[in-house]
Parts: sequence; structure tokens; C-alpha cells
Amino acid sequence: MADQALDGAPDAPDASDAPDVPDALQRAIDALEEDIVFGRLHPRERLVEDDLMERFGLKRHVVRQALSALEQMGAVERRRNVGALVRAFEPEEVVELFGLRELLEAQAAALIPLPVPPVRLQALVAVQRRHDAAVAAGDAHAVFRINQQFHRELFALAGNTVLLQAIAEYARRTHPIRFGSLATAAYRERARQEHWAMIDALRAGRREELVALCRQHLQPSRDAYLAAQRERAGGALTR
Repeated sequence: MADQALDGAPDAPDASDAPDVPDALQRAIDALEEDIVFGRLHPRERLVEDDLMERFGLKRHVVRQALSALEQMGAVERRRNVGALVRAFEPEEVVELFGLRELLEAQAAALIPLPVPPVRLQALVAVQRRHDAAVAAGDAHAVFRINQQFHRELFALAGNTVLLQAIAEYARRTHPIRFGSLATAAYRERARQEHWAMIDALRAGRREELVALCRQHLQPSRDAYLAAQRERAGGALTR
């Protein structure tokens, strides 16, 4: 069945949607986010409403809510008379986004009071041990989610709520860029080791090292996306 135009009137909710819709909606958002992050859905790939309705067992208006949430996260763009597409980024935008992330995350690292209280440090270590287990098990889903938790715990140490919110926002906006790195076991292992290096820097009070680690931690995702773009562009030129 053809996808309906996004500017049409949404289906009205009915009683059959009731209390499970919020959970079902969140599951659909999470699943599509991970499909984008791990490269199962590719930049500029179309997300067809009818396909999503069948996949998740949701009504059209709930699927549209999921697409709206993904659009707000920066993972999807919606075009009139075309529908929803996985967001694609120009090279300049990739560089600018990651440049902003470096500024925000390096600033948070620079603001963390040292030494870190043992209770706070132990909480970060506990999250990282779960991340270790997920990496060892090859559980990409768990690695992705626990990695997010690790960085929330890390940057929360700065004690600046507004900065933490900005970091989370721009991390979400780069999710579609990260598929070239998060999908590979070698990158997940590298990230795991860098997390422990950050913990060691915190424990020893080595602020400059911590700031440098936070900066370099972002580079593989940026570089993998740019390399994939160059490869696609080269392939297009040779056809």
C-alpha cells in the first residue's frame, strides 16, 4: 500500500489504542533510532508509514508521533509529498556538529571538581562495568544504551544542568552520523578502553588528560561518516 502524504489528516485515536500506546510508541522510537545508529537504515532512506504500521502494530497517528519524535531528535527529516527520510548530513555540517560537541564536552570535563567524591566515581565505575559486559557479549543494543548512561554520569559530575542538557541534545543530533563506528566491534572496544582512561584520569585528578580524552573520543564517529561519504561520492563518480 502506498504511503500517505505527511500533510494529510492523521487518523483519530480510538479506544483500542488506550493504555499501551505510550510504551508501544517509545518502543517504536527506540527501535528506529537504533536502526539508524547501527546503519540498518541508511541516510536518505525513506520510512514508509504503512510499513511501520505493520512492523510495530500501530495506528497511523501513533507512527506519525514516532516520526515526529525522531525528527525532533534530528534523526529524521520529513518532506511534503515525499514523507520521512533518514537524515543525511553534508560534510561541513558533520564537522560543525562535532566541533560543537567537542566544545561542550571539553568544557564539562574542565568544570568537573577534582578530586571526584568516591561515591560519585564508584557510580561511574559501576556503569562502565556494565558497558564492559555488553561489549564482551557483543550486545550492540546494550552497548549503545549503556554508553549513553556512562556519558550522562560523567558529564553530570560538572554540576551544570544546562550544559548537560546541551550535551545530550547535540549527542542525539549526531546519532545518524555514528553508524560507521558504533556498528563495529573494534570501535566498541576502543570506546570501552577510553572510558576506563577517563575514569583513571578522574581518579588521579589529571584534568588536561581528561579533557583531551573527551575530545578524541568523538573523532572516530565523525571520521567514519566522512569516509563513508567520500566512498559513496567516489562510487557515484565511477558509475
